[in-house]
Amino acid sequence: MSYFRNPIIPGFNPDPTVCVVPATDTTPTTYFLSTSTFEYFPGCPIYTSTDLINWRLIGHALTRRSQIEMRTVEPGAGCWASTLRYRSQEKRWYLATGVFQRYRPASDERIFPRGFYVYTDNIWDDDAWSDPVYFDNPGFDQDLFWDDDDGKVYLSTTVRFADRPPNSKLKDFGIHVSEIELSTGRTLTPPRLIRESPHGIAEGSHILRRGAYYYLFTAEGGTEAGHQEWVFRSREGVYGPWEAQGKPLWYNGPDEEVQRTGHADVFDDGQGNWWAVLLGVRPTSGEDGSFLEPQMGRESFLVKVDWVDDWPIFNEGRNITLTTIGREPIDQTITLIKPGDIKWQADMCQQDLELGWYQKNSPLKQCYSLTERPGHLRLYGTCYNLSSPEAPAMLLRKQSSYNETFEAKMQFTPRKAGYEAGVVIWWNQYSYATCGLTRHKLLDGKQALTMVFCLPTGTPGVMTRRYSNFESNGSGGTTDETLPDNTIGLRIEATPTTYSLSFKLKNQELTYSFPSRDLTIMPPIGGAFSGTMFGVYAFGEGEPVLDPADFSDIVIRAT
Repeated sequence: MSYFRNPIIPGFNPDPTVCVVPATDTTPTTYFLSTSTFEYFPGCPIYTSTDLINWRLIGHALTRRSQIEMRTVEPGAGCWASTLRYRSQEKRWYLATGVFQRYRPASDERIFPRGFYVYTDNIWDDDAWSDPVYFDNPGFDQDLFWDDDDGKVYLSTTVRFADRPPNSKLKDFGIHVSEIELSTGRTLTPPRLIRESPHGIAEGSHILRRGAYYYLFTAEGGTEAGHQEWVFRSREGVYGPWEAQGKPLWYNGPDEEVQRTGHADVFDDGQGNWWAVLLGVRPTSGEDGSFLEPQMGRESFLVKVDWVDDWPIFNEGRNITLTTIGREPIDQTITLIKPGDIKWQADMCQQDLELGWYQKNSPLKQCYSLTERPGHLRLYGTCYNLSSPEAPAMLLRKQSSYNETFEAKMQFTPRKAGYEAGVVIWWNQYSYATCGLTRHKLLDGKQALTMVFCLPTGTPGVMTRRYSNFESNGSGGTTDETLPDNTIGLRIEATPTTYSLSFKLKNQELTYSFPSRDLTIMPPIGGAFSGTMFGVYAFGEGEPVLDPADFSDIVIRAT
């Protein structure tokens, strides 16, 4: 019996969806997978694999503002779960999704997006993805199903029941389906409710056909501790009637090493074997033994699927675990990484950012350059600081393991008070941590170049700022226009329960640490659907920064 290690794509990669491109005379069967990005840009990453175990990022489906415009969306809004499909008859990929511009569940204020799809005939080229074709039906978690028996295309989404009781205490989100005209996205039949859950939430629908049956897969109970995956089948078609088993396919409870599992996409791998990708979290325990909010958020898991009496059996009927039963031995690259290994190093020789960098919200204009100063990532701070609902000058990469460091060297000469640049541990605009250089006004009215740490407190929107003046000839600070040697070493270190930020300049260094539970808190509006990210930033208080921050030697190491 062979095993592999889950998650197959670690770090913030929820709601995975897969399509399969059949083998040719010259290419093997190839798999493509996309995940949710919420308020981050670019949207909908595309990963590829030929063995389902080892995946690499090759691009994104939504890379320009004509496709995804997110100005001041809340945490957890933006681009939600997608469906990625390949139509071999057309040799074309389709990705259906939706973008929440307003998401405030605490006050039950949501604007359900109409959703859209984009398509491409060359998934390897980001620029080849089309502009959106918008649907008429509102909702989220859009799924497209082509019924080759009747030649029709159906859209399923999640939206609130039209006849919801006015005194209902549940969210009353159900799966609705309509026939659509694919070329225009126009609705051809009224949305019909095909699944309402006793838990009040049915979402993440995917419809497929296998043999004599249509199958409807749904995620129910919400994406937190009650998350479950259900399946239904019908001989008649997408409108049902749907036959149920009366229970979820499995349920990973709040005391297991993997939790909150569900939102599955099921597929034949091209060799007659069936699999499912799904989301899950792998929290660690705090000092009191209770589980912490998982810092990396929801990640992508893989399990095999078998069929018994035309019902799917996930993972041989077992709950999802980190060590997972496979089908054949495959070397898994991420399991070979050892402490001290470089997991990733920034390539400063390209004309533009390499894959894997993200920005919060859709940027209005480019704030960085790799060509103005060769060998450096140059960042120009904007007028928005990191607590702004707008898009600051900040470039982020996903944390992908509990034990790793993010390191960078920075040269920055701020000539005006309020200019600041450095490294960031990012959760959302209400909770983050930074270590940066700023020009700070002192009590006597003078200004000094000062290191500043911004640390989360466990209360949304409340961060503690701590200043550390440089020593200069024995004095308490420096008012020099530049620093000696002018290069500051910046470092982030993650452990399963803590984070630390530090700087080093010649013989001066300082570190601040804080518990991860102070970072991973719920925002006052929106939701916490993503994971921790590390990166670089620059900003001016209410004005653009005219002095660029130059970063080099950016590296992520396993620890």
